[in-house]
Amino acid sequence: MALTLRKNTTTRASTALVLTALLAAGCAQGADDTSAPPGNPPTATPHGYVEGAKESAEQQSRLLLGDPGSGDTRVLDLITGGVHRTADVAGATRLASDGRFGYFDTPRGTHVVDTGAWMVDHGDHVHYYRAAIRDVGDLPVGPHAEVRSDATVTAVTGRDGRTRLYDRTELEDGEVPAARTLDGVHSGPVVPYGEHLLAFTGDGRSKQLTVYDREGGRVASPDAECEEPRGDAVTRRGLVLGCADGALLVSADDGAFTAERIPYGEEVPAKERATAFRHRAGSDTLTAPAGDRAVWVLDVTDRTWKRVETGPVVAANTAGEGSALLVLETDGALHGYDIATGREASATEPLLATPGKTGAGGPVVEVDRSRAYVNDPAGKRVYEVDYNDGLRIARTFDLDIEPRLMTETGR
Repeated sequence: MALTLRKNTTTRASTALVLTALLAAGCAQGADDTSAPPGNPPTATPHGYVEGAKESAEQQSRLLLGDPGSGDTRVLDLITGGVHRTADVAGATRLASDGRFGYFDTPRGTHVVDTGAWMVDHGDHVHYYRAAIRDVGDLPVGPHAEVRSDATVTAVTGRDGRTRLYDRTELEDGEVPAARTLDGVHSGPVVPYGEHLLAFTGDGRSKQLTVYDREGGRVASPDAECEEPRGDAVTRRGLVLGCADGALLVSADDGAFTAERIPYGEEVPAKERATAFRHRAGSDTLTAPAGDRAVWVLDVTDRTWKRVETGPVVAANTAGEGSALLVLETDGALHGYDIATGREASATEPLLATPGKTGAGGPVVEVDRSRAYVNDPAGKRVYEVDYNDGLRIARTFDLDIEPRLMTETGR
């Protein structure tokens, strides 16, 4: 595979090797040397074992990339730097991910690629895995479907508001499973959360929050409405749903759901509302464009919105927890803003000669625990940026495709 890696000083790969060694040492120290005599291996399945996968001590980050014009797709392994050719997916207009699978929105339906990298969060600890990359196939749901997933179910909602439910464990086996249909018509995506399914139902501008069990039966739901719902994100604090007056935060506790409003606190024109959230997986700080020249930052923990005035916005994201707000602007540079003060703190040289449009199909900023990634379709490259070091360009990956679509997995 044609790939040129231009690398600045970075310790990511060496850190992975060190942490892997520490994990192995830690497991060895925790073993009971007297538990089994020679020739009689233990039969218990080790905690965290997944058949066909390797567990690692560090996040196994990968980028799934797509070129809608040629149909070429690639998986870029950010640990090894290797590039893997994957399925031909022509005409894709959007790319979504649940942390492992990539979902290409095409005129024929939703095409699924297993990137072979994922995380399992047990609350007090996490497990990171890597496995073979493979093409799963098409979900026959029509174009422009909304896909949301958790560890057990993938919900795919079509433009007609009808939702099909797929067993995610069968997707993990590389098969497209038979679908179950969720009764009713829904406004926007159906979101798996808290071992249930959450959706908006009803007519008119204001929609009612509805909760289903995994079999599709309605259960007790909070008395909560959302006017003109758009945008959603799952955080550790709950499910955030965008509404005309701000956001609705839905939390689950032992199967009981509550809803809390997080209002903007002011009248916000429709074109400046937060309708598409982006954040680092595991973070409780969300970003969304606020019109053409500003970005909303929603601190879910503090239940506060902050509007940061920027230059013309192409894409935005943040790692949260005191990190900078990262904004790709129409000058082609990545800018870092102090969220507390709203002031620009750093910026790169122009990375993209033609930054393109905001939203689906345009460049994005993906963020993980230590790096940010920006795709440059016209330049056929991806930039890795150390946002903790003044937006230093850590690595540049030159590719053989135009990566117009990009998402990160393994987190």
